[in-house]
Amino acid sequence: MLAKVRSAGLFGIDGYIIEVEVDISSGLPFFDIVGLPDPAVKESRERVRAAIKNSGLEFPVKRITVNLAPADTKKEGPAHDLAIAVAILLATEQIPCHPLADSIFLGELSLDGSIRPIHGVLPALLSVKDQIKSVVLAPENAAEASHVKEIGIYPVSTLNELVSIFKNESQPAPYKKVHTLGDHILHNTIEDFADVKGQEGAKRALEIAAAGGHNVLMTGPPGSGKTMLARRLPSILPELTYEESLEITKIYSAAGLLDPSEGLINHRPFRSPHHTISTAALIGGGRIPQPGEISLAHHGVLFLDELPEFRRDVLEALRQPLEDGIVTISRSNGTAVFPASFTLIGSANPCPCGFFGDRTRECLCTPIQISRYLGRISGPLMDRFDIQIEVPAISFEELSANRPGENSASIRARVNSARRVQIERYKNEGIFYNSQLNSKLIDKYCRINASQRKMMQKAFVSLNLSARAYGRILKVARTIADLEGVENIQDHHLAEAIQYRKLDRQFWI
Repeated sequence: MLAKVRSAGLFGIDGYIIEVEVDISSGLPFFDIVGLPDPAVKESRERVRAAIKNSGLEFPVKRITVNLAPADTKKEGPAHDLAIAVAILLATEQIPCHPLADSIFLGELSLDGSIRPIHGVLPALLSVKDQIKSVVLAPENAAEASHVKEIGIYPVSTLNELVSIFKNESQPAPYKKVHTLGDHILHNTIEDFADVKGQEGAKRALEIAAAGGHNVLMTGPPGSGKTMLARRLPSILPELTYEESLEITKIYSAAGLLDPSEGLINHRPFRSPHHTISTAALIGGGRIPQPGEISLAHHGVLFLDELPEFRRDVLEALRQPLEDGIVTISRSNGTAVFPASFTLIGSANPCPCGFFGDRTRECLCTPIQISRYLGRISGPLMDRFDIQIEVPAISFEELSANRPGENSASIRARVNSARRVQIERYKNEGIFYNSQLNSKLIDKYCRINASQRKMMQKAFVSLNLSARAYGRILKVARTIADLEGVENIQDHHLAEAIQYRKLDRQFWI
């Protein structure tokens, strides 16, 4: 007796159809699963056996062979338990054929026959939606799956409930689709820029960063507010579109970090890994590739606090994703590509003790110690920070002043306005904001006049800038002009952009 049903697998964030073939024949009782299963898949033998028995059904005491095709692709996780159980019941004719048998089945089985949720449902379904009409899964996964609008969603709580549907004793109840209101998803945050005392220069720099998607490096003594400022950056980033939310949710679902009750992530991510993080954890990796912190920060913020404390090889691994917006992880069984378009915010002390250049406290570090400390940030990585600012210690007068600062909502309004200008400008270029401009598009959209060219020449020589830094200055100037609603870059826009590169010289002399 032979039966076939379908499930879905995941490699990275790309899904594929898995044919679950079950053959039951006479012979000594044996239950085998083939098709490159990992230990979690092999253990489904015991889960499926117990679930069928405890659901009042008969588990065949025969030779059972389960094949997961394609056989040359590694299968992992318990997502195929439900499909295997359904195929066994079909092969033993305990349930008749039903239109629902053409669905894909996703779910882990408990020993009592209940169906548990799994991770990776959304990316798997988005990849195979053109090949299927419906999916049967756990109720906890239904909200996530419902964002794949082209297929029917049938949540089932237990194996017995599914059996009654196949026997026409009950009708399948499709999950009601989630209807989104409008194109944007709003998110309220309790962390507001109004809480930050002083540091108007840093606030201005972060506003520019939010408007153009620029990377920022902040240096300053301990307690000057670098972390506080960075944690409030998401509150002024542009609202997420539905498409951006879908991309973020795919990544979190594949990583197993999605709250099933949430369905769709409705806020820009903020990731702040500890400086002891490994390269694989930051970039992504594993035997079967999983997204790292840079992918979990997609369309959001990756904050690296105490940047020089990170291992050199970890920081250097950021260089390629910062340029390309993706990270490619190659393994012997395939290559996974994860999106990694994020805003990088770094913070650093000016020296190991933190008080180099402070007007009130004495630095105890030697020149060699300072050079070694700052040297952990390589020149090529420094080049990739569009905006480099100093965050000085705050005075008592600023700290004790009872003057509320500008709140995040008003800053965000200006950021949204600038982003709308950029989206309209680049609608035919395949990009969305200024930091994504390549050299060809910089020449097209960041034109400067003769006097501005002379200003750039002086800065290029005096600050010892690289070609990459030259382009990034022009992109920042373009963003400043967009915040003012000006079509052409003006002298003061360029001058402000240049002064955000002063650390280039200070760090390396």
